Amino acid sequence: MNFAISGSKSFVSMPRAALKMQINKTDQNDAEGLAQIVRTGWYRAVHVKSFDSHRPRALLSARSQLIGMTTRLSNHIRGVSRHSAAMRGLPFDRKVEALLLNRSDVALIVRPMLVAWRQLREQIAVFDKAIRVLVRSNSACRLLMSVPGIGVLSALAYVSTVEDPARFGRSRSVGAHLGLTPRQYQSGEVDRSGRISRCGDTLARTLLYEAAVVILTRLKRASSLKDWACAIARRSGNGKARVALARKLSVILHSVWRSGQPFRWSEHANAA
Repeated sequence: MNFAISGSKSFVSMPRAALKMQINKTDQNDAEGLAQIVRTGWYRAVHVKSFDSHRPRALLSARSQLIGMTTRLSNHIRGVSRHSAAMRGLPFDRKVEALLLNRSDVALIVRPMLVAWRQLREQIAVFDKAIRVLVRSNSACRLLMSVPGIGVLSALAYVSTVEDPARFGRSRSVGAHLGLTPRQYQSGEVDRSGRISRCGDTLARTLLYEAAVVILTRLKRASSLKDWACAIARRSGNGKARVALARKLSVILHSVWRSGQPFRWSEHANAA
């Protein structure tokens, strides 16, 4: 079995400090120290993902990298060409081409970057097609897409991150696994909650947050889930409402996956 030292950073430092207290660092002393850590229970089992989960993760990560590259390129092109909001409705590259018609000096710099931008967009389209094919062949992804706000990317990211719903005894635990629960600091009479932990998979957490934004801004159908998030927004602001809704979505997705039944608006929305 694979093991890892359990807990937060402060807890991890304790066994590390215990090993450093030894006067002589030898393989034998390290082995004895690790054996003591295992004996006292300062470890947790690490879930090793299968190859079937690594493949979609690699696909999503590669697409995310290309998206970041196109964003940086487009921002740089805007800066060099002083791209404004004119000519609304045209694609980005056509807007830039129109701005460069009478600016040969700037075109010499911008056009090579625009060529690279177009090539990246073509590769992103290839990845998008591969992701759609992968999702169509995955029954769990199709099931989770019945949840409002969940699309192809977020469903695949969630399935490849969780991998097996039986790993979690309670659906609420998935929110903590994805870093969507607040940090807590408690000492004596001090007990306060901070920002979310941001531990776990960054891409899955980001896509769930985007799904929450979609529900709050684009969902037209009446939903108690949206009403619940809007009530939080009125009390605490849009940012906290989106995070809370993303956490709620992680719980609902696990419940739907474990039950094997599609999302039912009335039941799940009222339960939220």
